[in-house]
Amino acid sequence: MAKAKHRPAPAAKSGGARTPGSRPVEARKPAKAAPGTPGIRPPERERSGNTQPKLSPEEVYRLIQESAYFKAKARGFAPGHEVQDWIEAEQEVRRRLEERA
Repeated sequence: MAKAKHRPAPAAKSGGARTPGSRPVEARKPAKAAPGTPGIRPPERERSGNTQPKLSPEEVYRLIQESAYFKAKARGFAPGHEVQDWIEAEQEVRRRLEERA
């Protein structure tokens, strides 16, 4: 006659293990945020994907100035075309800023 094998009773399962007929336990959200956790702010206004800040008048002037310099450099700094370089640079910079907006 074969001896019956002794099996210990199964240990109680814990920690999310499922047994037949059991229901999963849902995680609960904390009642309030932990101290020092930044809160979620609603957006101030809807944005269309453009998150770049608006440039100040000084920054726009600087861009025009730089563009005019490179125009003058491209023509060898020949005198007499400074105003035309500035006007063209201003038009280009303003057009690029409008396209970006």
